Amino acid sequence: MTDTHRRIAALLLAAGGGRRLGGRPKALLTHRGRPLVEYAARELRAGGCGPVHVVLGAGAHDVRERAALDSCVVVENPAWAEGMGSSLRVGLESLAGTGAPAVLVALVDQPGIGAAAVARVVAGFRDESSLVSAAYHGVRGHPVLLGARHWAGVAASATGDRGARAYLRAHEAAITLIECGDVAEPHDIDTEADLVHLE
Repeated sequence: MTDTHRRIAALLLAAGGGRRLGGRPKALLTHRGRPLVEYAARELRAGGCGPVHVVLGAGAHDVRERAALDSCVVVENPAWAEGMGSSLRVGLESLAGTGAPAVLVALVDQPGIGAAAVARVVAGFRDESSLVSAAYHGVRGHPVLLGARHWAGVAASATGDRGARAYLRAHEAAITLIECGDVAEPHDIDTEADLVHLE
């Protein structure tokens, strides 16, 4: 891994309130004995990302108290209830001036996506115009790497719960897909039934 690859930042979106989980913040769900946000941040670092920026929202005070995020840049999104788009914008703002050539965006509620998938997507980086996405049996998923030249456009189009979806759809032809279905599972933790995916 080159020095440039080591400077690729990670952005972990962990602000959700878990509305369909009875209002339990997803960041504080337990996975392998620790809060899910802590596990996810550790996997991002293990996958080769440099600085890890974490966006908190629901239960932010409790998350700060219970999760070991000392080595992360933690930012809060006061408008987290508006949806993932607002958290993505807050996270991208926190990266301004860091010199990171790209950011790898991951979601806290996908514990089946670990360091192996992160490393594959990071390895797809070429320059600041790169757009790289994990794919699962050919279908685009997370994590997604956004070269720095795309950040302003992504932020401008991130509304509601759409995140970077609209921007990526408009730039589909430029996206490099990296198959990760053999090393990761892209399930989301959205409902009580999904809790079976936690250990």
